[in-house]
Amino acid sequence: MAHPELARAVNEWFAAHARALPWRDPEATPWAILVSEFMLQQTQVDRVLPRWAAWIERWPAPSALAAEEPGEAVRAWDRLGYPRRALWLHRAAVEIAERHDDAVPADVEQLLALTGIGPYTARAVAVFAFGDRHPVVDTNTRRVIARAVHGRAAAGMPAAGDLVEMEALLPEDRGGAAVFNAGMMELGAVVCTARAPRCGDCPIADWCEWRGAGYPDNAPAQRPKQAKFAGSDRQVRGRIMALLRRSEAAVPVADALAAAADGGVRDPRQPRRAYDSLVADGLVVELEGTARLP
Repeated sequence: MAHPELARAVNEWFAAHARALPWRDPEATPWAILVSEFMLQQTQVDRVLPRWAAWIERWPAPSALAAEEPGEAVRAWDRLGYPRRALWLHRAAVEIAERHDDAVPADVEQLLALTGIGPYTARAVAVFAFGDRHPVVDTNTRRVIARAVHGRAAAGMPAAGDLVEMEALLPEDRGGAAVFNAGMMELGAVVCTARAPRCGDCPIADWCEWRGAGYPDNAPAQRPKQAKFAGSDRQVRGRIMALLRRSEAAVPVADALAAAADGGVRDPRQPRRAYDSLVADGLVVELEGTARLP
């Protein structure tokens, strides 16, 4: 496959069809982009949009968030899920305010040194906030490459080679590379979807090895699916967090355990197990028989 033609087709398609997401606005700050990357981890765009907008309005700079108690970040996170991300984002804001004069760093190594930022997020911020040239690979990108380049119905488990493959497809110029990173993600998110790909709308359908092979059912083994949310410890933890987000003052631990059990549990030990895990994660602070956000 001649990758310059593929990259050109993806970038032209993205310019015409990209969703108008606020963190893609040219006026979006590096901080706003970093917040979006935290929120978008394992969370759908439509759920992130209102929370992101409220967050940026309230805390338009890292120092604004750093000045608040961590519990306020957890409260504002609302029901986005995986609320430890809110704690990590608060800690990262403190680090940016104190170490980097309230400016999100552009360097990947400096980004990696911030709490809650791994290799993907560091490269994504460097590319989408600062226009640096790095391969950025998410689940959607991996699926597009698996189908278009390798003729596979789906991507396998993430591997170090994913970045090598994306690097080989990147345009040489920084601007084109940044657009291509975003375009491949968008293509996988809205056209080359996992269950119902719209090949008739795909700008690289003519190059697609999977399409050319007749759509073989050759997906590699995937990781085990996550357990159902209903009845899980995650659900029980969520009930406790919902109670604490609604409460300005600390609540009795007994009330937190009762909230955990409200709606049913799988076993009588689940409320205490879920509560203790929240304390261990730093999402709940217990003092003299009461519980509150940190």
